[in-house]
Formats: sequence, structure tokens, C-alpha cells
Amino acid sequence: MMTEPLWTVWWVWGAAALILAILEVLVPGFVFVGFAVGAAAVALFLLNTGLSLGLAPLLLIFAVLSLVTWLILRRYFALPKGQVKRFTDDIND
Repeated sequence: MMTEPLWTVWWVWGAAALILAILEVLVPGFVFVGFAVGAAAVALFLLNTGLSLGLAPLLLIFAVLSLVTWLILRRYFALPKGQVKRFTDDIND
């Protein structure tokens, strides 16, 4: 009986996406959200296609989608170049 390698199972990528999303909540700053989206996309790809790809193509898909997500988030949520976030009011006032 041959078993599939662990990285070709969709729920492993789904669990990784969930763990990365939880890490994003604990460590703010859009650090892990791109990786979570990339892992979730790979999980959906494996679930919908049923293909059994090797580790290299899956990591490539994961890396490309993570980078694209990070670039999109940076474009929409980053401060304009040279601008610094300042807080002028105290939360307790």
C-alpha cells in the first residue's frame, strides 16, 4: 500500500493556512496573512483538482500567491512613501 506524501494532501495546506491566520492575529502587521492566503489557495487547488504534484510545484504556487497577496496588501494598506504614523491624542484623554 502506497501512501501519498504529506505535502500533497489538501487538508495539510488548509491546516497550515489556519495556523498562519491565527499567527497573523497574534502578530499584527500583515506578516503572516500573505502566507495564509497562499497556503489556503494551494489547499483549494489540491482539493478541486485532485492532482498529486511534487513539492517543488506546490511550493512555487504557494510562494507566488503569497508574494502577490503581500504586494496587494502593501499597496492598499501601507502608508505613503516617506510618511510616518504619528499619534497626537492619548487614548486615555
